Amino acid sequence: LKDGLQVQMEGNFDVYDKRGSLSFHATSLTLAGEGLLRQQVAELARKLEREGLMDASRKKPLPRFCERVCGVTSLSGSVIDDVKRTLARRNPLVKLQAAGCTVQGKGAPASIIAALGIAETACPDAILLVRGGGAFEDLMTFNDEGLARAVASCSVPVITGIGHEPDTCICD
Repeated sequence: LKDGLQVQMEGNFDVYDKRGSLSFHATSLTLAGEGLLRQQVAELARKLEREGLMDASRKKPLPRFCERVCGVTSLSGSVIDDVKRTLARRNPLVKLQAAGCTVQGKGAPASIIAALGIAETACPDAILLVRGGGAFEDLMTFNDEGLARAVASCSVPVITGIGHEPDTCICD
């Protein structure tokens, strides 16, 4: 146990009338909510690290200057507009293509994997896998093992931009 974990406990309360204190005697304890999800993500990360999937030597080098970039993201969210705005400001000569996908929910990992395949066949200099911020549970799509393997096996360098600065996921 550590601070910040969400747990579910079963047990009994005892009241000490003389002191006016209350205690709880736990008979069982399990991780719940985000604590359980974080534990599952950490276990998956350790598994993929043991396999060497996250070794720095596997990272594909980025071209010094990208001419064509393909964004893999939801086309209905604000993140695609952010990408367009940032590219226009930083290097207006970059041609942006997009492969739309679902970035949250049950079918999202499969949708992103399919969009990565479409993006890869376009032969861009790099792929941007991006999604705006959200709760930890909202970003769980990017902690999917199949999606992590698809990113790792992509022949084109994949740059992730998922969530906000403190957010980290397996795809990163």
